[in-house]
Amino acid sequence: MKKMNKNLTSFADHLDSQYGKMGTPDRVKYEAEFETFKLGAMIQELRNEKGLTQQELADKCGTTRNYISRIENDASDIRLSTLMRIIREGLGARLSLSLK
Repeated sequence: MKKMNKNLTSFADHLDSQYGKMGTPDRVKYEAEFETFKLGAMIQELRNEKGLTQQELADKCGTTRNYISRIENDASDIRLSTLMRIIREGLGARLSLSLK
């Protein structure tokens, strides 16, 4: 029988200790930053799957390579209309949103 390592903590417990419980200001900031990170990573992954460079994607949807890079690296201050155009025209995908 395997012994459990009592020094292990769950990821949720780790987040609680690093950023505070859900709803606290530091945790809210962390969660928002994580969502923008995920968005940038999804765009980059889909771009790579399509075999596009940042410049090629920018050309397809009428923006700049620098803007695509900013989205993929920190996704800050993105206009929803531009994001939708990048996803629809540049990547041939659909954006699906949900509220929780």
